[in-house]
Amino acid sequence: MPAGAACAKRPPPRLPVAEMAPAPRRPSSPGRSESGQRPGAPRLGVGGGAEAASRPVAPGLSLVEVLQGVHGGSCPGELNFHCHTLHSDGSLRPEQLASQAVAQGLRHLAVTDHHSTEALAPVQQGLEQLAEQGQAVPQLWSGIEISCLLEGCLVHVLGLDFDPRDPALMPYRQGQAPVGPELKAEEVVKRLHGAGGLALLAHPARYRKPFALLIDAAAALGFDGAEAYYDYAMAPRWQPTPLVCEAIANQLDQLGLLRSCGTDSHGLQLGGR
Repeated sequence: MPAGAACAKRPPPRLPVAEMAPAPRRPSSPGRSESGQRPGAPRLGVGGGAEAASRPVAPGLSLVEVLQGVHGGSCPGELNFHCHTLHSDGSLRPEQLASQAVAQGLRHLAVTDHHSTEALAPVQQGLEQLAEQGQAVPQLWSGIEISCLLEGCLVHVLGLDFDPRDPALMPYRQGQAPVGPELKAEEVVKRLHGAGGLALLAHPARYRKPFALLIDAAAALGFDGAEAYYDYAMAPRWQPTPLVCEAIANQLDQLGLLRSCGTDSHGLQLGGR
């Protein structure tokens, strides 16, 4: 999210942070099995290029199961579910992002360009090429970052593990925020769920309204979770901002929602903002 967004607020102070325990198990989202995988749905994986979304990969953890284990040390070395490329407001080419993800040893990755999924296929192709060279590559999940209105505040929603071919998401893949009913948070959640995906509130403490209020409102609308760990202070080396991230993670646990994390990278390094 750009620093000058309409609802951005001043970052909180940094203090020492303790690693959190994994989040408790939560009920599966609409249209998903108890394991969190939508019935019969393909998962992205190395070996399919632009057609990868139509071909299943070897059985593994569902994204829900991955997010249930997210803690304060998951990002940026193991998981990254929030980053950008040249296909929105990022600086990295998709193949550069894929190369850096492998160099960092990521296990799971989602590229979440604003209102675009154009980077999905080239990132997938980049990972395929690296896998063919014998390198270990992360599991790639579909992702997108969508602007919408929640409690009268312009917020961002991270959509993850959806079918990128689903026509219901077309209003959100036009390179800019939609207008009209599609701008409402409840509509975004409904369409992401309809496409088999998850809806998570991005960086809850970056808006002009209190994060606790926004998370409660998101939970009431059926959001699956939120970005618990985020570098609000833009530290020289990415790290979750203390206290505020702990408070967000605790609130998500109390509501039975999923935790996510990501670097929100816009520059030339995937490991930082």
